[in-house]
Amino acid sequence: MKKIVLGIGGSSGSIYARLLLERLSQIPDQVADCAIVMSENAHVNWKIEQEDKEVSSYGHTLYDKYNFSAPFASGSARYDTMIICPCSMGLLGRIANGVSDDLMTRAADVMLKERRKLILVPRETPYNLIHIENMRKVTLAGGIVCPATPSFYSKPSTIEELAMTVVDRVLDLAGFGIDTFRWG
Repeated sequence: MKKIVLGIGGSSGSIYARLLLERLSQIPDQVADCAIVMSENAHVNWKIEQEDKEVSSYGHTLYDKYNFSAPFASGSARYDTMIICPCSMGLLGRIANGVSDDLMTRAADVMLKERRKLILVPRETPYNLIHIENMRKVTLAGGIVCPATPSFYSKPSTIEELAMTVVDRVLDLAGFGIDTFRWG
């Protein structure tokens, strides 16, 4: 059973976070705790893109982005993994440069310093050199950058199925046992 933090950043792509929460609800025997923190823009984008579903409806604790007393703000709470999905390039840049100015960046810093799993899912295109250098820094620090690049070999027929190819890849990287399409 894993203790995870889901950070929801402010870029477009809240479908990925919604599908990730739905997938986690299908594997409750693998999730000891799922804590959620959202940026201000994430709240705005969620309302625009997922108007019929509230983040709070998934039954996980939603922490204020400035609540530095949240358990995952410290390594002693022993959260296994943090997934930031979607992750804006501004957020990725702050993490890459050690700027812990809110709970999400502090939690990411904790994951890196404790050598635990940090998975960032940027949904941005194209990349400029600053983005690439920041992704390089995060990777060198031990994080995993998994761009929201869907795959097509499973022949997805809906937007949700296409987005799920990214979500399932992220959950694989996090070490969850999920039933999904496998190549070969």
